[in-house]
Amino acid sequence: MPFRWWSLMLMCLLVALAQSGPPLRALAEKRGLQIGAAVEPSLLLQDPEYAAVLAREFNLVVAENVMKWGALQTSRGQFNFGAADLLMDFARKHRMAVRGHTLVWHQQLPRWMYGGFSAAEMETILREHIQTVVGRYRGRIAYWDVANEVIGDDARPRATPFEVLPDYLEKAFRYARAADPGAKLFYNDYGAEGLGPKSDAIYALLKGLKEKGVPLDGVGFQAHVDLNFSPAAVRMAENLERFARLGLEIHITEMDVRLVGPGSRAERLEKQARVYREVLQVCLRQPRCKVFTLWGVSDAFSWRAASEPLVFDADYQPKPAYFALQQTLQQP
Repeated sequence: MPFRWWSLMLMCLLVALAQSGPPLRALAEKRGLQIGAAVEPSLLLQDPEYAAVLAREFNLVVAENVMKWGALQTSRGQFNFGAADLLMDFARKHRMAVRGHTLVWHQQLPRWMYGGFSAAEMETILREHIQTVVGRYRGRIAYWDVANEVIGDDARPRATPFEVLPDYLEKAFRYARAADPGAKLFYNDYGAEGLGPKSDAIYALLKGLKEKGVPLDGVGFQAHVDLNFSPAAVRMAENLERFARLGLEIHITEMDVRLVGPGSRAERLEKQARVYREVLQVCLRQPRCKVFTLWGVSDAFSWRAASEPLVFDADYQPKPAYFALQQTLQQP
């Protein structure tokens, strides 16, 4: 029993010493990088430790759900900004940048959006939503994910209520620019971190928008991956470079790494740390990669909670992945 007690004390001491080192946001700022996390604003009120870890470790926040269309405009013309405003207030208080997520997505739309609207009606709906939402936070949101996951896993455009308006994507970016000329406007997607048919389709889409003069500033790569992910194997650096050559800013926007697979827990934690380390290294080596964001703060509240995908466990203790990020940011 005494041996187990001393072992526990030693483990706690090691964790405390590690956490006494520079927080991720301080290290990232020295590298010219913003490091962010997706946030559920209600937890800022319910869980003081959640709020404390978020404020200490990150300098950028993104709403996990409360800025999506279905959360903001459940009924046509009636907006509810309470939760989004709570997040904005927290970010201001703690000197954090904000990413707006998302204006156009085929999911989490309110039921009324499936009303069989004409192209003219949909254009009005799209314009009014973007003007209202982006206009409300004009000058306070650094980045907007204007369009999210437009390309499917089959490398073809997804079905969406917006498609009744053939040029809805172009219009969405133009409306967003008019509503807030100072915000950087992004296309965001998953499963396109490396070279392949889906990333090829996204590249062609964004290249076409740029050639039309659409105000597109950057591209976000979500990086929802697992322990088998290898940036080298999928040629991630090469993929990011071709988007950078289009003049786009590069962001890692939603990273998490599922802790699922063979081997002991210690082995899986080390693999998870490796994936986080290697993706951050790719970002740091790409001059146009300016943001590195995790899709959550703690495993306890992750959308993939059962697979423990984040760098803090359910008790807010740092995992090997946390130290991998910390060490990578400290390297020259």
